[in-house]
Amino acid sequence: RDSVASRGLGDVYKRQARSKLTRQLQDAFNDVGIQNPIDLPQITVLGSQSSGKSSVLENIVGRDFLPRGTGIVTRRPLILQLINRMPESGEVGEPTGQTNPHEWGEFLHLPGEKFHDFQRIRDEIVRDTELKTGKNAGISAQPINLRIYSPHVLTLTLVDLPGLTKNPVGDQPKDIERQIRDMLLKYISKPNAIILAVTAANTDLANSDGLKLASEVDIDGSRTVGVLTKVDLMDEGTDVVDILAGRVIPLRLGYVPVVNRGQRDIDTKKTVAAALDAEHEFFANHPSYSSKAQFCGTPFLARKLSTARYGAGTWRVCTGPVAAHCSTTT
Repeated sequence: RDSVASRGLGDVYKRQARSKLTRQLQDAFNDVGIQNPIDLPQITVLGSQSSGKSSVLENIVGRDFLPRGTGIVTRRPLILQLINRMPESGEVGEPTGQTNPHEWGEFLHLPGEKFHDFQRIRDEIVRDTELKTGKNAGISAQPINLRIYSPHVLTLTLVDLPGLTKNPVGDQPKDIERQIRDMLLKYISKPNAIILAVTAANTDLANSDGLKLASEVDIDGSRTVGVLTKVDLMDEGTDVVDILAGRVIPLRLGYVPVVNRGQRDIDTKKTVAAALDAEHEFFANHPSYSSKAQFCGTPFLARKLSTARYGAGTWRVCTGPVAAHCSTTT
C-alpha cells in the first residue's frame, strides 16, 4: 500500500512540475516575443454557438467571468491559464460578491494589474475584443491571454475558441464559416492539444459540429474528450447512457455529462456555486446516473482534464533565450 501511495504522490508531483514548466515556457515566449514555437499542452474547447461552451468553462473556474449574449460571443481565442494557488500565511480577507482577496485574474496585455472583481474581467474581455474586432460581430485570430489564480481551481490551460457557425451576421465576411474553421484547426491540429468537444445532449450526437471537426484531426479519438451539456433538458425517459458506454461515437478519453445554468438561472443571478450543487444533486438522484454519479459533472471533468492533458503528444526541448528563461524563472 505504501508503494502504491508513493507512486500516486509521485504522479502528483510530476503533474505539478509539468504545470510549472508549462507556465515558465509560456512566460518565456511572451518575454522574448516568440509566438509558441513548440506545442505546449493545452485543452482546446470546441463546439457550436449554442452548445454551452461558456457555461462549461465558468463551472470549471467556479466564477461568472465570460461575456454572454446571442450569436458569436467568443470572437477571439481566449487562452485561459488556471493556476491553483492556496492563500499564503498571513493573508486575510473574506469574499464579498464577485470579489475575493484570494482569487484574481491577470491579463497579458495589462501587466501588473490584478482583477479581483470578476465582472471587471468580463468587461475587459469585451473591451479588448471590441478593440481588435469592432462591435458588430467581427472575429480575430489574435488571442487574449488571461490567468486566473484561485484556491478552487485545478492548474489547467484551456483555449476557448469561437463557436462554429455557418451564416454571417453584422460585418462578418461571407466566408465566416471557413475563417472560424481555419482558426479552430490551427489550435486543435497540434499533437499536444486535448480537444474538449462540447455538444448539447438534447441534440443528435451524429450532427455534432464539434465532434465532426475534432474527428478530422483526431481520427482515432485518442485526444478528444466529449462533454455533454443540457443533460437535464432531455426528453423524459431518455438519457446519455449509451453515449457514455461508447456505443454511439466512441472516444478513447470518453464523455462527461454536465449540467450548466440555463438562461433563466443566469437572469435570476444563480451563482456558479449554487449551480454546481444543483448539478451534483441531479446526477446523484437521477435513476440513469446515480450509480455512476462519481463519473459525471464538472468536478470530475476538471480532474479528468488535469490527468489527460499530459497524455497527448510529447515534450520537446527548448533552446536559446527560452531555455535560459526557464532555468531562471521561479
